[in-house]
Formats: sequence, structure tokens, C-alpha cells
Amino acid sequence: MELKKNPKYDIYRLKNVFFNLGLVVSISAVFVVFQFKTYDNEGIVDLGNVTELTHEVIDIPPTTQPPPPPPKIQLPEIIEVANEEILLEDIELNIDIEMNQETKIQEVEFSDDFGNDEEEEEVDKIFMIVEEEAEPEGGIKSFYNYVAGELADHYPPAAARMGIQGVVYIQFVIEKNGTITQVEAVKGIGGGCDELAVHVLENSPKWKPGKQRGVPVRSRKVIPIRFMLKDS
Repeated sequence: MELKKNPKYDIYRLKNVFFNLGLVVSISAVFVVFQFKTYDNEGIVDLGNVTELTHEVIDIPPTTQPPPPPPKIQLPEIIEVANEEILLEDIELNIDIEMNQETKIQEVEFSDDFGNDEEEEEVDKIFMIVEEEAEPEGGIKSFYNYVAGELADHYPPAAARMGIQGVVYIQFVIEKNGTITQVEAVKGIGGGCDELAVHVLENSPKWKPGKQRGVPVRSRKVIPIRFMLKDS
């Protein structure tokens, strides 16, 4: 009796199916392996937890550079005077003729021949000392009052503000007719005091001229005028 195979249980019939299925799975596995990338861990450094830094932008308003300060100027020191109105009693005047032992008296030579030319030449000389001294008309006190009043009314404002005081020596010539000429300050203190003293003497009243042997002659005088402020 011949044995027959049941076609339902014939495994060889499915041989080709299993072969083809296995081939597809193998090819798919190879394809997946080639698509998967691997990395070498030796070149990777662990940075730990990296915190993202944010930078806050600060707006700085534009600034204007201030101009350099002006250079300091050293101003002259001004001494303030409590009362700039100079009164008559604010000024001390000391007026006198300067004389000492070294002052030489003009020598007069006499001869038997007296001519008009020689007499005229002698009269034109300027004497420091004469037989009859020149003096202000109205007296020396009147002259003092005139000088003091003029100085008080016209005291230089700059000299008053700066506290300038001292003695001004004024030299002048009394002409034969009594007028005052050649006025100059031979020693001054500045601040306008020298110019004021010269101006006052140039405009002073006439003097009585000095005389030599009864004849009016030209004579020279030097007087000190002291400027002194009140409460100094």
C-alpha cells in the first residue's frame, strides 16, 4: 500500500515562502545597521550643566563734556576803607622848608665895577636861602588851609581804597612876581597823591617873593606834605 502525503501538512511546499521572507528580513537588517551612526566618546568633553547666559544691555545717555574752567587771575589786594569821604581832619599836613647844615648859600662876589648886566644876572639866579624868605600872601596858616582843603576835596579815590598814605616832597620855585613855577614831586608815594600835590601847588595863591639886599629874587623851596587817612 502506497503512502500519500497530505498536502496541508507538506512543509516543503512552504519552503520557498520562508526563504524569500528570511531574505527580506536579512536585507532590511543590513540596511538599518548601515543607517545607524556611531560616535567616538574619546573626543567628547562633558561640560556639565550649561547655563545660558543673558547679557543685559544698559543704555548710557550721551554726556556733554563741561568746558574747562577759566584761568584764575590773581587780583591785587584792595584795602577797603570804611569811609571814602575824606574830610579836612582826615589829612595830616606837615609843611616845612627842608634845610640842613649841608645847604650851601649862594656866594655873592662884589667888584668895583657894578654893571647893569651883572645885577640882572644875579637877580635871575634861583636861591635856596635869601635874606628875606618868601612867604604866602595872607600868611602861612592861610596857605596850610588852602592845601588841606584842596587835598581833602580831591583825595585820589584809588589811594583811599588801597590805603596809600605817607609823605610827598614837593619842590617849587617862587618867581620874582610871587607866582609858583617848576613844581615837581622829588619823592612820592604813588596812587595819584604825587600828581594831586603838584596840581595843588601849581594853582596855589601868589607868594610874596624872597628878597636879596632888598631886591625880589627867585627862590626855591622843598616842602613835605603828609597824607594820612583817618583811623589809620
